[in-house]
Amino acid sequence: MTAAAGPAGGPLKVSFEFFPPKSEKMAEQLWRAVDRLQPLGPAFVSVTYGAGGTTRQRTHDTVTRIQGDRGLTCAAHLTCVGAERAEVDAIARRYWQAGIRHIVALRGDPPEGEDSYRPHPGGYENATDLVAGLRRVAEFDISVAAYPEIHPDSPSSQADLDNLKRKIDAGANRAITQFFFDADTYLRFLERARTVGIWVPIVPGILPVTNFDQVSRFAKACGASVPAWLAHLFEGLGDDPETRRLVAASVASEQCRRLQAAGVSDFHFYTLNRADLTYAICHMLGLRPAAGGAAGAVGDGTAEAQPGGGNTDV
Repeated sequence: MTAAAGPAGGPLKVSFEFFPPKSEKMAEQLWRAVDRLQPLGPAFVSVTYGAGGTTRQRTHDTVTRIQGDRGLTCAAHLTCVGAERAEVDAIARRYWQAGIRHIVALRGDPPEGEDSYRPHPGGYENATDLVAGLRRVAEFDISVAAYPEIHPDSPSSQADLDNLKRKIDAGANRAITQFFFDADTYLRFLERARTVGIWVPIVPGILPVTNFDQVSRFAKACGASVPAWLAHLFEGLGDDPETRRLVAASVASEQCRRLQAAGVSDFHFYTLNRADLTYAICHMLGLRPAAGGAAGAVGDGTAEAQPGGGNTDV
């Protein structure tokens, strides 16, 4: 891979999120996406963990296959939901034994049918507790979630920031943000985080908008705002996928270029198991694959997982 240098002089680094497939057709789409993006040399890729731990085995199988068969550094999402501490610790040890060294530690979403999160009896109470537990299991590289806009379960933005600080103090190596659409939202959040002593990398999470209605649902669930200008850009394109892709690539590229201009050099892309837009955006940011490494285009499938699956974090 040929890496572009950001305005601050650091090399541009990217990472990609996927979700575990639940059908043969979805598996084919996932592996096409992985193979398309692999030549860009991501720092790592991550695989989500369904609400209530519903994809536990599929997540494990996908993580180990990506790392074993494709040679990519892979991070496994792990949550507190629906399991005792000993069970979560056993899952973490199993990952370590399989050579997986990076965990995305999250509180997790409530199981289907439940409106609010409740810690499992004998389980980890929250992401801070989980991070501390993982530190006792092995020397994992640990990422946690951050929210440039207030988390739906947080009483205030300051409480949200204090919670992030606790996760970092417990041993997290970096934070990855929930998606956002206004670059200034991230930059203001980063400034506030630095003022309270959070100095680990806070990597912006980028979600290319291929389906505006779907993204609006995601945003409502996680507390992200959808600017009026974004809604206007996608107005009337419900039956025009080609134009939607062009608009989506332009919006996300401009968002990333504004962040680059402010000195940001790391980006995490919520791919929804589709590679075409993410690949195009990385190209426009300056990333190039090694000679002969480019793969063919990937069609615009329909994803069924929310970006940052299991990414609710308090």
